[in-house]
Formats: sequence, structure tokens, C-alpha cells
Amino acid sequence: MWLAIALSVLLVFCLWAMTDQTIRAANRASVEEAVDVDLAGLVDIYASGDQGELERRIADRLAITPAGRSEPHYLLTDGEGSVIVGDLDRWPDLDPKVSELGAVTVLDGLPVLARATQLGPDLRLVVAYERDQADPVLHRVAWLFLLGGTIFVLLVGLFGRHAARGLQSRIEQINAAFRTPESVPVIATPSPTGRRDEIDELADHSTRALQRVSRLLAAYRETTDQLAHEIRTPIMHLDQRLVKALAEPLPASVSEKLIEARAEIRRIVSMLESLLDIASSKARKGDRHGLAPVNLSELATRICNLYADSAEESNHSFVWDIAPGVCLDGEESQLTRLMTNLLDNAFKYVPEGGKITLTLRPGPVLTVADDGPGVPPNHAERIFERFYRGDGREAGQTGSGLGLALARAIAERHGLTITLEPVDKGASFRVGRETE
Repeated sequence: MWLAIALSVLLVFCLWAMTDQTIRAANRASVEEAVDVDLAGLVDIYASGDQGELERRIADRLAITPAGRSEPHYLLTDGEGSVIVGDLDRWPDLDPKVSELGAVTVLDGLPVLARATQLGPDLRLVVAYERDQADPVLHRVAWLFLLGGTIFVLLVGLFGRHAARGLQSRIEQINAAFRTPESVPVIATPSPTGRRDEIDELADHSTRALQRVSRLLAAYRETTDQLAHEIRTPIMHLDQRLVKALAEPLPASVSEKLIEARAEIRRIVSMLESLLDIASSKARKGDRHGLAPVNLSELATRICNLYADSAEESNHSFVWDIAPGVCLDGEESQLTRLMTNLLDNAFKYVPEGGKITLTLRPGPVLTVADDGPGVPPNHAERIFERFYRGDGREAGQTGSGLGLALARAIAERHGLTITLEPVDKGASFRVGRETE
């Protein structure tokens, strides 16, 4: 809208400038023609008569006040420059030998267009016409352009504002559909003119794209849910059979094998759930739908209090420093799993007697650090890959290698990033805003 107003002002100014120059050029041409015609007449009078007749005609013309055209001025001098007749007080800066025409000032600053000519060896003539006869017209034209231009610019601004609001409303419908694709299945953006335009076409394409995405997501959820059910159900049935088998009197070696089998089953189920959570979080990356304000300070405090007991049992030093009032729009269950995965990872790899620290600052910025063996520099990025366990197996640690991959997926789902910060000893995981 402001661009349209600026262009309108520029257009009005350009039109006024062109009109002003046109009037000035037409006025100059008219005055120049009047000077030449008058001068030619006086030259004819001198040629057909004598100097006395020329003096009388000049005097007659000075005695008459013209109506509707610029006022003329004359000067007839001898070869020495002495005034013979005329109302000009001095000879203008014009060369009579070449009948020079020019815009000069006479009579204390009066602007005129004058032509000088040599009538004889001792006789010179100047005819001058005032140049400011168009000034009243120019002033009226300027005021008309100012008034009309103001009205024009105001109308352009009003129409532009109306059109901008209509366009903004239609674009907002498209944006609203992308913000909440599940609640706005069809985008309706009728053109104000009743004809289909580019915005209507964009709305149609957006509707089809959102519907296609919705169908793909629904198919994805249905497939993953069905897959999880088909895999989890027989595994759980197998676990129940193992429970029943353990209830029977069995040799110790057999019972031990069955217990190991049950542990492996639970590990497989946990891995399956983690994979589904990772896929779900990645699919909803950047999607704000379903997020609600979460008090991270209260959530982190509850989690730290729970891990404090585990730290005592495992002979770890666990401290936390949590700033109050740190909030974030997100899913509380997912954010809980993000924190617990980072703490589980620290408690798993830090030997007994080691120190683990959790820090939460506004931003939010969550840091989980420890003084354990740390992570080799060449593993800094790979530890976030699925199924990557680094040297955990050599250290006697078990796990699916999905904890940090899930933590990163959850962080990205909430518009956060998780990185391994360089420290002198141990490992330090930082979760913060992407723009930081």
C-alpha cells in the first residue's frame, strides 16, 4: 500500500513537472513570436518611412496598454548609446549586429525576452516583452495539481488499503491452513471480483497438498500402529509364556536362560517404541499443532528429585541448578523423555564416584554434563545416529543405541537443537534454541 502511495505521489509530481515545463515552453514560444512580429513591423516602418515615423510608432505603442498578452518595452538609441525613445533605461546585454535574442532583466530586475537589431550605422533598436505573463496560470496549475493530487493519492491509499486487507485475509486463510492442517481441510479464498485469480489457484494447490499430506500422515500412523501392534503382540505373548514357564519347577540353568530371554524381549519392545517415537517426532518437526505451555523448571525439578535417589544408590554425585520460570511450548511427555534420556546416558557411562550436573537457564538452555570418560571427537556427531553405541559394548554397557537419537528427534520437534559441547573432561550435552 505504501509503495502504491509513493508511486502515486511520484506520478502526480512528474505530471505537474511536465505540465509546468510545457506551459513555460509554450509561453516562451508565444513571447518570442510576439517579439519577432513586433520587431519586424517596426523594421518595415523604418524601411518604408524614416526615423521620425519609427519614433512616433514606438511612442504610440508605449502609450497603449495591451490586453491579454505580455507588456512590451522598447529602446531606440543612436550609435553612442544615447536614448532616442523608449521606456528602457539601459541597453541590455545583447548584440544588435546579429539580431541576438535572449532572456534578460531590465528596469531593476524585470524579466523580459528581448531581441536587439541594428537599423543603421547610428541607430539600434530593442524590442522586449515581459516573460512572467504565465506565472498566474502556473500558480493555478500548481494548486490544482496539489489539490487533485492529494485527492488522487488519498483514493489510491484507500483502495490500496482495501485491496491489501482483502489480499491479507485470503493469504491468512492459506497460512492458517498450513498452521493447523488437521482443522482446516479446505481453503476458501474467493476473489473479490468473482473471478478466479492467482490466489484462488494457490489456494486450490495448497488444499490438495494439505489433503495429500494428511492422507500420507494418516497412512503412516495407521501403518506404524498396525506394525507396532503386529510385532508387539506376539512378543508379549511370548513373554507371558516365559512367565508361565518360570512358574514351573525348572533347573537353575534353564530359569536363568528364560530370565535372559525375558530381558531381551523387554529390550526389543523398548527399541521398537523408541523407533516409533523417533519416526513420529521427525514427522512432526516444525509442526506447532498440539503444543502447549510447559514449565520446564518444574518439570526438571521433579525429574532431578527422582534421579537423586538413583544417584545415591549408584554412588554418583548428582547436582542441579535450575532457573525458575523457564517455559516452552511443547509436549510434556516428550520433554520428560528428552531429559531422562540425557540423564540415563550420563548415569550409564559415568563410573561410580563420578559427578553429573544438570543446568537449566532461560532461553531455554538445558545442559547435562559429567566428568566421565567423555566422547572421542570423531564420534561427536555419530552418537546421535540410530543404533550407534560407540565404545559402549567394549565398556560392558548394553543398550539399543537409540537414546540420543530419540533425544535429538524430540529436540528438533520442539524447535531445539542438541549438541555435544567441547569440554576438558567428560561430556556436556547442550539443548537450546536453533537461532542461538
